[in-house]
This record gives sequence, structure tokens and C-alpha cells, in this order.
Amino acid sequence: MPSPRKHVPPLPVRDGLNPTRLVLPHDAAAVARYATAAGYLLARFPDDADRLRDKLAAGEVVTGDGTPVTRDTPYEPRGFLYLYRDPPADEPAVPALADLEVLHRDENLLVVDKPHRVATMPRGRWVTQTVLTRLRRELDLPDLVPAHRLDRPTAGVLVLTVRPEVRGPYQLVFQERRARKVYEAVAPLPAGSDGTPGFPRTVRSRIVKRRGVVRAEEVPGEPNAESWIDLVDRDERRGLGLYRLEPHTGKTHQLRLHMAGLGLPIRHDPFWPVLRAVADDGADDRGEPLQLLARSLRFDDPLTGERRTFTSRRRLGDWPTGQ
Repeated sequence: MPSPRKHVPPLPVRDGLNPTRLVLPHDAAAVARYATAAGYLLARFPDDADRLRDKLAAGEVVTGDGTPVTRDTPYEPRGFLYLYRDPPADEPAVPALADLEVLHRDENLLVVDKPHRVATMPRGRWVTQTVLTRLRRELDLPDLVPAHRLDRPTAGVLVLTVRPEVRGPYQLVFQERRARKVYEAVAPLPAGSDGTPGFPRTVRSRIVKRRGVVRAEEVPGEPNAESWIDLVDRDERRGLGLYRLEPHTGKTHQLRLHMAGLGLPIRHDPFWPVLRAVADDGADDRGEPLQLLARSLRFDDPLTGERRTFTSRRRLGDWPTGQ
């Protein structure tokens, strides 16, 4: 039986941004309170009421089938509303975006070398100052979508799909862990031989990320996260090591947590060993960037069977000679 077709937004990408979709609540209280879709919209976002009235008057708020919402459009429980939200006026500039480099481009894929402190896609304080929004605009690729996740503090290889028709097969490569990811990190050297775990080694633990909590945490229970870690170079004078890390699962903050759990927190990590004051989305742009780099990525192309290998050209600042 074919899978159900996903709902296609009736509004196109504009200025690199998707329209926002709102689902009208179907609970009895909402149904009793709201007679019109516009009434619900204005009540939900009272601080933006004047701007929303302008959008309604201009026909820029539509239903799921693309019909413009008027002041008389009935409230439809479980119905969809689409509109373009205005980017935040106080969005911080991200100078590092200027260093975004394209590593590969074809009809299906766009692969970039993401700098540190650049968000992959709109979230929290960053909307226009993100990889996705910038590339959609500059390369005129409105259907561009990331095939996997790369956290804002982490630099390196990021794969995006160009066309909706190929999005699913490439995203499955990452969801099913068929891509081999290799990271590099700079962290302290082990304190000594006594009681120090040897390398290479595999670390397994149970990691959970709770809603509203900035960082993930390790908890007792069946392991759901696995990382292979090796110490590949040493700087005895500075007490630092260059580590190679291969995540075999994809839990939030996995590599950072596993290194911290070994007593070897990654350099300039605002979360470990001590949580510094950070924004709600975990951003901290003080001092030096997190010394974690997605060095390479390899997978068999799901459409052609070709072996794909992409390698970052960046270097970690605390290890200038690299590898």
C-alpha cells in the first residue's frame, strides 16, 4: 500500500524561507471560542496583531488549499493556515557565513563546508543568517533541504538535497546510519597511564535530550548511543590531543558527551565540563569556537550506487597543522 502523500504547502519558499503552517486546535474550548480563522490568529499572536491585520488585508494568509483568509473565513478545527512570518528584527549577524564553501554540486546534491557557529537551518535567534536560507537565496534553489543534521557549533561537511524528488532516498541514508561520518576534535590528553582508558576505544551509553533542557545527558539504562574514538596525535607541551571520532548512532550532543564522559571534554565546549550561561538554543559565541569538525562523510549513492566521499578543507584552530 503506498504511503499517504504529504501535504504540500500552498505558498512557495520566499526569500529562502518556508511559509509557517498553523494547525487550528480542535478541542471544545477552541471551537467554542473562535468563530473565524482570523479571530484565532489575532488571539494567538497579540503582540503581532497589527502586522497580521496587514497580512490578512493583503491576502497573505491562506488556508490549506491556498484560499486567502478574510475576516469572515470560518474557523475550521484541524484546518491549516499558512503565512510568511517576518524575520526577527534583532537577528544577530553571522560573519562566518561569508566563509561557507561549496564542495560539490550536481542535479541532486549540494555539499558544503560549514563554518563554526553557523546554523544549518532556521531555528531560535537565527532565521535568515543560516546555511539553508543563504544558499536558497544565492543559488536560487528554493527546494534545497538538509539531508542530515550538523549542530551550529560544529563545522564541516554538510549534505543538502536539491530536488524534492530525491529528498527521501538521501535522507534515509542518514536515518538508517548507512553513511560513515568521521569527525576530528581537539581535547586534553589523558592524564596518565593509571586508570586512563586506552585508545582506540568504543564508548556506549544511554543519552536523552529533555524538552526545555539545553544539553543532553547520559542516564542509566540500555545504551542507545555508540561512538568509536581514537587519539591520533599528541601535543605534550600543551597537553592536547587530536582525536578521531566516528559516531555509530546520531544522538544529540553524542560526541561531546562521550568525550566529556572520558574526562576529555572537547576544547571550548560551553556545555562540558561546566555549563556556561548560554542562550535558550544553546548558543554561546564568546571566546573560541568548539573544536569539533565533521572531517569527512562517505556513503553509497541510493540512486546510482556510486561511492560518494566528501572531505572538509577546514582546520581546527587549536590544531593548526591538522592531519
